[in-house]
Amino acid sequence: MEDKQPIRLTERLHVIDGFDLGLPERTGTYVIAEEELTLVDTGASPSVPHVKKGLAALGHALEDVKYIIVTHVHLDHSGGAGLLLLDCPNAKVVVHSKGARHLSDPSRLTAGARMVYGDQFEQLFEPIVAIPEERLLIKAEGDQLQIGPDCTLEFWDTPGHANHHFSIYDPVSNGVFAGDTVGIRYDQLLREGIDLHLPSTSPNQFNPAAMQQSIERMSAAQLDAIYYGHFGKTDHPERALRQSERWLEVFLEEGNKAFKTGLDSQQLADRLFDRVQAYLKTRGVPDGHEVYPYIRLDMQVSSMGILDMLSKQK
Repeated sequence: MEDKQPIRLTERLHVIDGFDLGLPERTGTYVIAEEELTLVDTGASPSVPHVKKGLAALGHALEDVKYIIVTHVHLDHSGGAGLLLLDCPNAKVVVHSKGARHLSDPSRLTAGARMVYGDQFEQLFEPIVAIPEERLLIKAEGDQLQIGPDCTLEFWDTPGHANHHFSIYDPVSNGVFAGDTVGIRYDQLLREGIDLHLPSTSPNQFNPAAMQQSIERMSAAQLDAIYYGHFGKTDHPERALRQSERWLEVFLEEGNKAFKTGLDSQQLADRLFDRVQAYLKTRGVPDGHEVYPYIRLDMQVSSMGILDMLSKQK
């Protein structure tokens, strides 16, 4: 798999494609080139070689990395943090207060991911390296981290996708590194002039009310940019947030129907996929478009989270 050059977002911000699950434009690592070189999310361990090559292409040494922030501890965002840290001797990993224990002891996190990914787990996520507690920096709602003379990041508690999820406000760009909390962006569709944002409702802490509150918080902040874990930047945050909000209603509508009629997660995933595909057809996207494997994968994971949430409610 051939590495791509890091994508320049601003003079000080780049995103490195981690080729998560072997797919381009799936999961990204953000590089904030301030006095204290800072990364946001690492992807899973198979993404780490891509991250290293991307840093080298930008002229950064691994010794220069001071902070590795993980928006949440799902393995497609934080699974490679321990492995990368082995080669970043001056770095600390910044994590939500509710997620820190899973980085120092990833056994429960690993078990949960095995349930979702089954026989593919080792290929997609190994090795998962535990992080010593002394190299963890815990942040919670309203905490700050100064990484440059004119840049102090602020951490926002933004549950909904996961309880251990925070988003990171960057005052220089008036943007937020949002992880998964306000959804997924499909970069593959930009070539068709379509900006699609869908919620990510994966198990096992999906909470629609909390997700809606996180969407509203970002809307109220009047941002100029949102940086998505999957994948890239939108310069139209309000439009993106409203789109995720509308699709969240669709997901819950289909989920409730499926739950009441006893459908399983694959059947719900098929229904969600059909709804999205029908919408994209109205925008002129052909059935064989490259975006559909990405969407089908996301619908499979999101359907598990919706039915898990509904079963816990009932």
